[in-house]
Amino acid sequence: MKLEPEICKMTDNPDIVSRKGGGIKEPSVKPKPEIGMEVLTSIQPHTLEDSHIYVHCYFDNIYKDMLIRIWETTFLIDKASGVRAGLLHAENISIAPQWTLIADGGTFHFLLVFSSLPKSCERFDFIEDITQPGGFFVQDILRNKEDVYHLTIA
Repeated sequence: MKLEPEICKMTDNPDIVSRKGGGIKEPSVKPKPEIGMEVLTSIQPHTLEDSHIYVHCYFDNIYKDMLIRIWETTFLIDKASGVRAGLLHAENISIAPQWTLIADGGTFHFLLVFSSLPKSCERFDFIEDITQPGGFFVQDILRNKEDVYHLTIA
């Protein structure tokens, strides 16, 4: 039995347009949905929290072969309202259950990105809420306009 290669001509498929003749087949455009004025005016601007909070953490390592990690249950907590900003992203540190080995005798730096706190927040706590000893905790951090913080943690 001899197998013949399958040949497909461009004219056999109406979805294929040749470069020689004809234009390019354009996809259909979906209309942009309209948002009613009553919806736009019902949104209260003080409730919109688009920004993120950046926390640069510095850990002075005095130990040999030290392992470090951060838990997803790490929050920034508004002192006045109790609102929690959740951890969105971590750089240069592992998320539990993984571990990061850090250099002996130096300062280890990592970055944590959190969701926003209410605009009314003036002070907050940084807490790694875990069920074992050793969670990070920095109390009573004064809020700034940039929402970028540098914390030395132990």
